[in-house]
Amino acid sequence: MQPQNRIKTYKEFYQFYLTEHSKPLTKAFHFLGILLVFAVIFYVVQSGKERFLWYCPIFGYGFAWFSHAVFEKNTPATFKYPIWSLVSDFRLFFELLIGKQKFSK
Repeated sequence: MQPQNRIKTYKEFYQFYLTEHSKPLTKAFHFLGILLVFAVIFYVVQSGKERFLWYCPIFGYGFAWFSHAVFEKNTPATFKYPIWSLVSDFRLFFELLIGKQKFSK
């Protein structure tokens, strides 16, 4: 699927998303970023220190965007499909966690 063509359904998007996350290190960096997001949320809930919520987008997007620039050498889908991309980051995290997706090819 060409990224220039406008994707109309989430099912189409997720297939495109997976092709843009083909390298093991890209998946690992996305996984780490989302794991840190959950760690921050847990810390905030336990401590009541809401000011640390600013770390969520830094960790979530920082690790992901770094991996796209360095490993995949592509542009993150976030810029064109922000909501579907965010949902897919969490979906990929859980699919990697339960073994539905693999870190390696």
